[in-house]
Amino acid sequence: MRTRAAALGAVAAVVAGSLTAAPVRAATAPAPVWTACATHDHPTLQCASVRVPLDHADPAGRRITLALTRVPHTAPTSEGPLLVNPGGPGGSGLELAGFVASALPKSVAARYDVIGFDPRGVGRSTPALTCAPGHFAAPRPDSVPATPALERANLDRARSFAESCGRRYADVLPYLDTVSAARDLEVVRRALGAPRISYFGYSYGTYLGAVYAKLYPGRVHRLVLDSIVDPAGVWYADNLAQDHAFDDRHRALMAWIARHDTHYKLGTDPARIEARWYAMRAALARGPAGGRVGAAELEDTFTPGGYYDGYWPHLAEAFAAYVHRGDTGPLLAAYDRLAAVDAEGDNGYSVYTAVQCRDAPWPRDWHRWRADTWAAHAKAPVMAWNNTWYNAPCAFWPTAPLRPVDIAGDAVPPALLFQATGDAATPYAGGVAVHRLLARSGLVVEQGGGNHGVTLSGNACLDRYLAAYLADGTVPRGTGPADAVCARSPEPEPLSAKSAAVSRGAVLHGLLGFRR
Repeated sequence: MRTRAAALGAVAAVVAGSLTAAPVRAATAPAPVWTACATHDHPTLQCASVRVPLDHADPAGRRITLALTRVPHTAPTSEGPLLVNPGGPGGSGLELAGFVASALPKSVAARYDVIGFDPRGVGRSTPALTCAPGHFAAPRPDSVPATPALERANLDRARSFAESCGRRYADVLPYLDTVSAARDLEVVRRALGAPRISYFGYSYGTYLGAVYAKLYPGRVHRLVLDSIVDPAGVWYADNLAQDHAFDDRHRALMAWIARHDTHYKLGTDPARIEARWYAMRAALARGPAGGRVGAAELEDTFTPGGYYDGYWPHLAEAFAAYVHRGDTGPLLAAYDRLAAVDAEGDNGYSVYTAVQCRDAPWPRDWHRWRADTWAAHAKAPVMAWNNTWYNAPCAFWPTAPLRPVDIAGDAVPPALLFQATGDAATPYAGGVAVHRLLARSGLVVEQGGGNHGVTLSGNACLDRYLAAYLADGTVPRGTGPADAVCARSPEPEPLSAKSAAVSRGAVLHGLLGFRR
């Protein structure tokens, strides 16, 4: 199977690198049959499925199924479908449709059929990947390989995961990639009977949307990209860039705790607070809390704080309880809420690795990974090695890689881009780069913001630009790297009785997830 996968990879690489030279004939699918699947929050939600080719170069061959959701338009006239994606790769978008439809202004949402979908391999789509159930069973080896034994243990985990995926899904892995997922969207468009679709993607979803627009520019009505992948770094370099950005966000958390010393009593010097955090990490490496939260799991628990500062009060409470009282209860609760991997997480990680490892070449020489990660760790230690092990199966992946897609093109209609300057998962440079590559796009920047996924999260300034664009295509035009600038959303406050209500931002970030 490896020989066949390599041969298929070589053919697909030509297609991915020369998209216009070897067009793939778009497959057709029957119109989806929508059935009611209402929830308490989304009473008009509907569900359906669409069958797409596993291999788009063979549209008459084996088919797989994509799960869809829809909130239908209610206005007399419609702008058509608005497909929404939360990122990943590996994120389920089924619930996102209801959220987006309810979070947009009613006058705007009423004009769209808001469509959520599980990409190939994800969630309720079939087949759904689960390469190695329990891969993240806690506690894992310490992520920082301070000894050869720790490095071997983590390497064995990564290699074993890749091998397991190859054994279970040898027939599917060659077709799990962003180009195939983008071609799926075209099948969905045809099944919906829409001349054009609109698309709204967060995080990895920005790359998927940009690739779709490159493949089918004449089929794009509106294109919204929020928290933007740098296509020049897909994917190895982008992950190294994350290491430094997440370290910055971790220090921002330490500074926030210092500003709230009256509540947490961990000190007013961020550097000393950070030293206490690393002392906690060292202690957990020696003796995991509850037998479950060791050093690696502590990093997992605090990583979501790099994505969304709404988690900071919960993380700070757990940190303070451990330092002051040796109380691990809040830490275990935070781990269970933010980091523990269930069956859905196993599926998401399986698709994440399958797509990223297939999308682009990764170093196959482990010495390169080791050298690059130690160099990053020297300057940005909070998650450099954790991030490396998360992606390390790509060093052993059983299918040959494609080449990243050049998303540049004047044919893409005017798109609207959103980016926070302090975003860690998709650093600011990516938004600027894509703004340059999509010549007619507009870039709206949240100055000083650090969250990942910034629209529909409570920032009224950003949401006004989003609503105007979806309403009539209005794209801001400026003279600098950014076409419009919004002030950052307010920082959170420590937990109190007043903060018991769940904010819209918390709901969104629960849908977006992490490692996207």
